[in-house]
Amino acid sequence: MATCGNILNELLLTGEVIETELDESSGGRPAMRYKFNADFSYIVCMYVKTDGGVHSLAYAIANLIGEVIEEKSRLIEDINYEVIDNQINGLIQQYGNIKAIGIGIPGVVHEGIIGVCDVEAFVGLPIGPKLKEKYGLEIITENDMHFTVYGFYNMQNFDEDKTFAIVNFPKDNFPGSGVIIDGHILKGNTKFAGEVSFLPLELTRDEQMKQLNSSNGFVPLAVKMIIAIIAIINPVSIALTGDLAKPELLDDIYKGCLKDIPQEHMPELFVKSNTHDEYLNGLISLTLESLTYNLQLVEKRI
Repeated sequence: MATCGNILNELLLTGEVIETELDESSGGRPAMRYKFNADFSYIVCMYVKTDGGVHSLAYAIANLIGEVIEEKSRLIEDINYEVIDNQINGLIQQYGNIKAIGIGIPGVVHEGIIGVCDVEAFVGLPIGPKLKEKYGLEIITENDMHFTVYGFYNMQNFDEDKTFAIVNFPKDNFPGSGVIIDGHILKGNTKFAGEVSFLPLELTRDEQMKQLNSSNGFVPLAVKMIIAIIAIINPVSIALTGDLAKPELLDDIYKGCLKDIPQEHMPELFVKSNTHDEYLNGLISLTLESLTYNLQLVEKRI
């Protein structure tokens, strides 16, 4: 009792816990009620998006239970590191209690360093390490598909751990996918997992881009990529996103997959045109998780 009381007093002094009304008396001294102060500190969640050569930067400020305090999005003519840095600096000045920052990038991110990316100005940049060195905060920088698939998965409210995937088909950019296996994000050794545009499609990169953006070429390529995902991870469902994934094409894609995949192993396929909510959900969830202790229970195998 004494130890708990001391810890509670410390949390009250820091503001992490606040007092509420007294409990109803049951004959003795009424008990004091306390609650967690969700606004003790905040996180910044930000993502860069590029569609058809148009760049945008979206951000949200969330409290410690994931409630969004502020959210904005704007078009950017020339996106680069300085744009991200300036935006973060402004938010830190506005909210003095930022504890962590999550950034979604349309490309491969390994140890905070950007690899293959839809934004040429980011390629080779150590965005995560640079921001961590400058601000001294917890920084999580991930591929956009990792954040989005995590948000999708959370919002499906599965009763048990499932295997799930999304495949994004943006206009004028190469497709990518995000994968959840038994409730865990698949990132791979160098965070390259999900880069379906590098499958052996027997096409050059230029030929692949041209075919993806053609009316007759999209469905056959989409089918090949989706078949590969089904055969390897056997998901319960796959969400198709991006400007090229149109609802009217879904039936042709499904039938195309059935030519190689037996009916009983086909996942549910569905199209989700706007994935902002899922993306933001994944950003907030993973950024908040970065503030917790990095401990995981592992079943001992004999």
